[in-house]
Amino acid sequence: MTATLITGANKGLGFETARRLVAAGHTVYVGSRDAERGRQAAERLGARTVQLDVTSDASVAAAAATIEADGGLDVLINNAGIEGRRPDNSIIGAADETADQMRHLFETNVFGTVRVTHAFLPLLRRSAAPVVVNLSSGLASLTRITDPTDPTHGYPGIAYPASKTAVNMITVQYAKAFPTMRINAVEPGFTRTDLNGNTGVQTVEQGAEIIVRMAQLPPDGPTGGYFATDGPLPW
Repeated sequence: MTATLITGANKGLGFETARRLVAAGHTVYVGSRDAERGRQAAERLGARTVQLDVTSDASVAAAAATIEADGGLDVLINNAGIEGRRPDNSIIGAADETADQMRHLFETNVFGTVRVTHAFLPLLRRSAAPVVVNLSSGLASLTRITDPTDPTHGYPGIAYPASKTAVNMITVQYAKAFPTMRINAVEPGFTRTDLNGNTGVQTVEQGAEIIVRMAQLPPDGPTGGYFATDGPLPW
């Protein structure tokens, strides 16, 4: 049976992805910073749970040890992420965004992705068909965000798009380093979740589609790519 870990899976896209992969027959680990929320989510899903704070070396190491003791890992979905917003849910724009705010966001979105991937590489390398799915964003595309006719062009923040562009580069470099793995970045679309104060235009069911698809790639599937539901995206 395929063992799958999803970070930040107690709600939103992570929860829906977990639901779909449990239904597909995966043994799913719900990674959650809050152990109790993770336990409740796993109970609802028929999944397993593991406490996992992607900003903590100790937490990630403990999660890796737990999953290794259970038998290993085949699929890693780096889903946990945050966005820079004010208490009123407005996006922090270029004039107001600070280095400290950017560092805070990168700690989860970028360094967290590397921290978790690095910790689980030994387990993934033992799998017969290892897969890594990194949650990116349409805002990560330099091609799109510099096009005045593209909807992403009007996004005012710095840290979130920059973090997801970094995730794309991380994805490419890991894919080159580990050619036997399927390692891709995905853009779920502007989905209604807590990340954006539920301002998105599509459901979590729609957003999870590309994540679930890429989590189930065969060994001869694409790697080192950047995909949305309707196909590859421009870098």
